[in-house]
Amino acid sequence: MDTLVLVWNNAASIGRMLVEHVLIVLCGVGCAIVTGVALGIVITLNERLAKAVLYIAAMLMTIPSIALFGLLIPVLSLIGQGIGFLPAAIALFLYSQLPILRNTYAAIRNLDPALREAALGMGMTPWQRLLRVEMPIAVPIIMAGVRMAVVMNIGIAAIATYIGAGGLGRLISRGISQSDPRQLVAGAVIVALLAILADMVLAALQWRLTPEGMRPRRARFWRRGPVSYNNTAEAR
Repeated sequence: MDTLVLVWNNAASIGRMLVEHVLIVLCGVGCAIVTGVALGIVITLNERLAKAVLYIAAMLMTIPSIALFGLLIPVLSLIGQGIGFLPAAIALFLYSQLPILRNTYAAIRNLDPALREAALGMGMTPWQRLLRVEMPIAVPIIMAGVRMAVVMNIGIAAIATYIGAGGLGRLISRGISQSDPRQLVAGAVIVALLAILADMVLAALQWRLTPEGMRPRRARFWRRGPVSYNNTAEAR
């Protein structure tokens, strides 16, 4: 109850922290989607390049977030942006690369060769084949990588408060520094709820972007409504 009272009494400031948190994640992951999907498509053309790019992306994931923030501070200080929003967004951008890159590469690379041959037989150019055949089929796997990146970086963004980026991490850091479990619990719970909500929204978007014939049967059931008993045999 004490935590709920704290949240209610500080709803305005917590709301501002929530907006800051969402903006950091949107900026970092949004830019990563553009570059990660594009690069993931490019590396499908060269296996050696793919191995090198994926290895570098995996290496970036092994760097602790605090260390990465620390490495970015002296570099960005040269342009007067050593702390704050920019280094946090760049760190999230780098952390988002691996799941998006890997899923895009796997989705395009493992596409059924018969589909490519059919597209070629229809006279499609490589760009038409990519946009009309390969990308629609790859959407579910690519979106799975995006969901993973978003959920992961919502948690990492909380640490960005230690470099002045703001966000919900302020509540957690204040709870630790002031030995106030109410702020600590409030910050942790709100971050967790935000991650769950983001995953649900992206799951719905993934379903919408997936070609109808590839959507899960349960999703089609709920969209079209239950099958009547009179049509059971026909449905089978």
